[in-house]
Amino acid sequence: MTSADETPVRVGVFGLLGSGNLGNDGSLEAVLGYLRAEHPGAVVDALCGGPEAVTTRYGIPATRLHWYRGEYRTASRAGAIAGKGLGKLVDVVRTAAWVRRHDVVIVPGMGVLEATLPLRPWGFPYSLFLLCASGRLLRTRVALVSVGAATIGNRPTRALVRWSARLATYRSYRDAQSRDAMRAMGVDTARDEVYPDLAFSLPIPPASAPSGPPGPVCVGVMDFHGGNDDRARADEIYRRYLGGTIRFVRTLVEEGRPVRLLTGDECDASVVAAILDAVDSPLVTAAEPASLADLMKEMAAADTVVAVRYHNLICALKTGTPVLALSYAAKSDALMAQMGLGAYCHPAGEVDADRLLEQFRALEKRSAELRQTLIERNQAVARQLEHQFTALTAALFPATDHPHAHARQEAP
Repeated sequence: MTSADETPVRVGVFGLLGSGNLGNDGSLEAVLGYLRAEHPGAVVDALCGGPEAVTTRYGIPATRLHWYRGEYRTASRAGAIAGKGLGKLVDVVRTAAWVRRHDVVIVPGMGVLEATLPLRPWGFPYSLFLLCASGRLLRTRVALVSVGAATIGNRPTRALVRWSARLATYRSYRDAQSRDAMRAMGVDTARDEVYPDLAFSLPIPPASAPSGPPGPVCVGVMDFHGGNDDRARADEIYRRYLGGTIRFVRTLVEEGRPVRLLTGDECDASVVAAILDAVDSPLVTAAEPASLADLMKEMAAADTVVAVRYHNLICALKTGTPVLALSYAAKSDALMAQMGLGAYCHPAGEVDADRLLEQFRALEKRSAELRQTLIERNQAVARQLEHQFTALTAALFPATDHPHAHARQEAP
């Protein structure tokens, strides 16, 4: 608690927040909950992708991440290319000026050190590098908290991610594979810890009343075109994923099972529309979740969940609902194994509807046993996250330390 004669600690949060991805916003919500509980005197604002959404939903001031408003549109005309190029230079000054106003900057969760989905080096990896470099130069503590990482093949992206991690004051990872990946890319991880994803610290909302037997099956979908190295096959991967998912949903409907389609990002709406168009049945409905709390409410009322997006999996696991993962990266496999459901993963890039149905039925046969397993695993996760927040306080908010006199964790 900040006393009347003390200057409040200035905390910034940074990332692709408020941009339509529910998982990213859930990580922000978890960190804001921690700050309000443990450091209520802190003054908090954001540098993020969707500042208006962040301010409206979370009540904190927010600044746009990029100077150039067309940052995420493909630049084909000379004016757009020039605008993007100029924006990269302007963002150097803007980012440094924003960092300078803070004692601490937190990057809350998210897969900020990975490229498991299509990613250009001069997009978010460049923005993260500017943040971490500014923090080091201006002596502002930058913390990468329970983040995801993966070994990156693209050399420019790899370099930006490696230097971002090296320049950060504090790092922790959401699974051991992430820490191993950063070590493999040349980052000294000897003092870095592994903790569960921050979204596991969010409260579980009250579930809606069950609809009666047979219970609904929640199917989380994704506008999935493969990873960063799959650009040449992106359309083929999408067609296979969508076709397999449609066949799976159609089979459930033919068996009289109600199906609830769920998204995790605004871009997933087109997949929902394609499934509804292909499976014309009143048993198939779609939700419009606006937060991870909305997702958890849906999943808590389901018999079973089948999902692709990482944070959709977390929501199912958090509510104790048996889930089958359509896995597109090692992080999903690691999460499922950690929570005792490692046998129930299916490759999202090679969906085989027959095999998926076989795994789904095996999952449902063990439903009662797996629900008990999830209760126990969630209790362990809660204890680990308490340790994460205690460690974060010790690293970023030392009681006797002046805000700008903190010793750095690692030399670049």
